[in-house]
Amino acid sequence: MARASGVNLRDFGTTFKAYRSEILKDINLYGELHRFIPALASFYGARVAEVPIRNSPRVSGGSHYGLSRTFRVLFDIITIKFLLKYFTRPMHFFGQLGLAGVGLGGLILTYLLFYKLFGNELVLQHGPLLIAGSLLFLTGLMMFCTGLLGEILVRTYFESQGRRIYAVREVRIKREAPAADSSSR
Repeated sequence: MARASGVNLRDFGTTFKAYRSEILKDINLYGELHRFIPALASFYGARVAEVPIRNSPRVSGGSHYGLSRTFRVLFDIITIKFLLKYFTRPMHFFGQLGLAGVGLGGLILTYLLFYKLFGNELVLQHGPLLIAGSLLFLTGLMMFCTGLLGEILVRTYFESQGRRIYAVREVRIKREAPAADSSSR
């Protein structure tokens, strides 16, 4: 969890945490993302520190942490990794996929075009390659479009909610010294 979120904590599981209210008002929790509050808080500019505690051993009963919960946590880790890295810039994620798909599909289709121009039978010899190249090219275009739609949605979300994309803790202005009066010379 620490590697995926970029927050260097030893234990994300304990619930002994303290936060400033101005940070928590920006954090919306969905599903089981409560275990990632430190990562979400750091996304909004909070400094995160850890005070280690000693966990008491279980006195009775057993753990309810099974395989199904492990998969849910894994999906939450993937979700939080995506949100922290690409939430305000989805085109950086989808654009890379789109560029790879359009590039590879374009190369395949260009090769097949030259192959066909020199009088060779295309469909019988390279039918699956033609389908793969076409699918890669179209999927790449769809990824670009998804990235553009994501950019529009992110901007609309932040503007409609009156939320800020990043937090500014302090603004410092360098004041220039007043100019010396020329009449005093």
